Amino acid sequence: MFGLFGKKEKKEELTALEVSDESIVAMADGELLDIAKVKDPMFAEKMMGETTAFAYEGDSVTVCAPANGRLSVLFPTGHAFGITMNNGVELLVHIGIDTVNSRGDGFKTLKKQGDAVKAGEPVVTVDLKKLRKSYDMSTMLVVTDQADHAIAFKDPCTVKRGDSVIK
Repeated sequence: MFGLFGKKEKKEELTALEVSDESIVAMADGELLDIAKVKDPMFAEKMMGETTAFAYEGDSVTVCAPANGRLSVLFPTGHAFGITMNNGVELLVHIGIDTVNSRGDGFKTLKKQGDAVKAGEPVVTVDLKKLRKSYDMSTMLVVTDQADHAIAFKDPCTVKRGDSVIK
């Protein structure tokens, strides 16, 4: 009435996805990268385990859980979190290179360490616009413990949140 309330922008609500406990999925819409091209040898050389990386567009991104499980680690800075999948596989998500140095500026955690999560549930929102001024914002997904599962990541491609990223 008389334009007093204006048009509210409809924001997409990110909700959990129905995937199996064996699934590992894209954490947001973006590009799956060739890990060898990431500018951090710890990740590029897969020193911590099977690793892939993602690039995200835009001014911000909500990084969601890549699998069903429990948040075994959630750094207070929001730059990294670990998930122990329901099948025992352990994953590490590291958002950006050297972003621990931001001391949490540009990150907002949406969960607590110990929380149960489902694939696709939001975990951290990231101010890419702010952080890109000082950091490479490649986001790594590392399998730190395969728990006797054979896991290999797909080749570089465009992904949507919830797409499988394993072969």
